[in-house]
Amino acid sequence: MKVLITGGAGFIGSALAIALTERGDEVTVLDNMSPQIHGLDPENSSLVKRLPKSVRLLKGDVRSREDWERALPGQEVVVHLAAETGTGQSMYEIDRYVDVNIRGTSLMLDILAKQEPGSSSVRRLVVASSRAIYGEGKYKGSNDYIYPEARSLDDLENGIFECRDPSTGELATPVPTDENSKIHPSSIYGITKQVQEQLVLTAAASLGIGAAALRYQNVYGPGQSLKNPYTGILSIFSTLLLQGKDINIFEDGKESRDFVYIDDVVAATIATIDSNIASASYNVGTGEATDVLTVAHALKENYQSGGEIKVSGNFRIGDIRHNIADQSKLTQDTGFTPKISFAEGLKAFSDWVRTQEISDSGYEKSVNELRSKGLLK
Repeated sequence: MKVLITGGAGFIGSALAIALTERGDEVTVLDNMSPQIHGLDPENSSLVKRLPKSVRLLKGDVRSREDWERALPGQEVVVHLAAETGTGQSMYEIDRYVDVNIRGTSLMLDILAKQEPGSSSVRRLVVASSRAIYGEGKYKGSNDYIYPEARSLDDLENGIFECRDPSTGELATPVPTDENSKIHPSSIYGITKQVQEQLVLTAAASLGIGAAALRYQNVYGPGQSLKNPYTGILSIFSTLLLQGKDINIFEDGKESRDFVYIDDVVAATIATIDSNIASASYNVGTGEATDVLTVAHALKENYQSGGEIKVSGNFRIGDIRHNIADQSKLTQDTGFTPKISFAEGLKAFSDWVRTQEISDSGYEKSVNELRSKGLLK
């Protein structure tokens, strides 16, 4: 197949490009080579250099109609990964996140919609969505399942970090979040991902194009940027530990996420590309929760680092407490099942990190930005 991957020089995109070319697909990548991801010399970044030679690489911006019109002709599948990422940064870079994530998506769909009927070669769209669209996910309350709103500032300031059942005030228990759960994002990033989903699924249905939105959980693995402070805690913690710095754990360290290894994410994406799905959204995760404190201690042990792990009680406005994906729908519809355990994936990630040049990720600067804007307490 001929496959266009937007953001294809990034972490997930480049791994997907490698897998698709290995099986014989013809891959085109459209990427703006963002310095936040690729550093100051993007063309020579490790992610760009690992793209197979057969990949057609176009430097361009999804906000440019001209760039889309260069990339789209002849493509059978579009995997739309290009986006600004990071829940914290999205709360004060609002226009940029909306412009890239929403307008960049609507421009692609506008071009497809304006083509002569039957003239488009595109038969499938896959858009990268996010766990962030759920806000706080699904919980078991006192009497029924609930979908908590943002935690109260009063609770957070008093060290009560778990979500409450609003009907009783009792603390609620997190359970795996399925695709029928309430959509109520708590960040600008999450809102843009929700809109991306709706744009793609709605427009594709009207155009007769098969479409799927993949709600990626916390993706990690070799190739993840170690320079981008908004890329995820595994990279942030690794960079700090290998510089001998301390790790500041927010809240009480018991907040949890569903960490899914890059190979499983690529396999899930390819399974979706190859499917006959007409229009659907899917979680892509493992169904297992791992708390932040466990992650920090596992990394410290892997690196034998002298940096200390400190639980500060700080918290970020807009953060969710827990997230666990119900993975059953994607398995049922495509046969995909995650294969890499967190322990196995973390070791592979740590082994790869040791081979990389470690420099300042800008994490402290990003934290100071949040604090200055009142988003970190």
